[in-house]
Amino acid sequence: MSSAVELRSSYKNAILASLPKAEIARLAPHLTPLELPVNVTLQEAEQEITHGYFLESGLASMVVEMSNGNTVETAITGRDGLVGLPILLGTESMPTRAFIQIKGAGYKIKARQLREQVENSKILQSRTNSYIQANLMQTVQTAACNRLHDIAERLARWLLMCHDRMESDTFSITHEFLGHMLGTPRSTVTLAAGILQKAGLVDYSRGKIHVRDREGLKKVSCECYSTISKEFDRLGFSSGR
Repeated sequence: MSSAVELRSSYKNAILASLPKAEIARLAPHLTPLELPVNVTLQEAEQEITHGYFLESGLASMVVEMSNGNTVETAITGRDGLVGLPILLGTESMPTRAFIQIKGAGYKIKARQLREQVENSKILQSRTNSYIQANLMQTVQTAACNRLHDIAERLARWLLMCHDRMESDTFSITHEFLGHMLGTPRSTVTLAAGILQKAGLVDYSRGKIHVRDREGLKKVSCECYSTISKEFDRLGFSSGR
């Protein structure tokens, strides 16, 4: 195995893992490894974004928080991409909050350094541009899904998207948190989760969800999962599942 392949394979993040040896050698000195515990904020709404984050494990949520306290998720990012996309769009802030939903680890890079690295590398620029498009597609499709599809379909879609970005079939999440993410009352999420559990698709106990039947979840999910997944695959961000 070549040293370039060995270097690329040391990264789990899809963007970092796709870069050739010379690009990683130039970028790596600016990457700071860090643990990412649950609920740690990566990007505050309406505040300057100081860092970008390449997740290697775990899951980050991008959410809109209303003045009455209601919250709804607009996108998720895991090892497939980058948190802090406004940095690459020439803006300093965004009216959404990004935080860690499922604990993990990754790398952070200062905003100025990320911009400079992307500006000086056509390969990195191409990969981050592709991820911007994939993330935009996810946000648009999620908005349509939340408006048009029932909660069981939406929950199946969300679980599949999480599963794509996780190495394990089991992850920690509460019904209350799911309600916030899907923009629906906790009682409604509990009912939908019960339907999936009775069908033998998932197990749910003590704040942990275990995916038992991925193919079964696909059948229950609305078309939105397939639409999002195909676009991520087309742009080179396949989960490999």
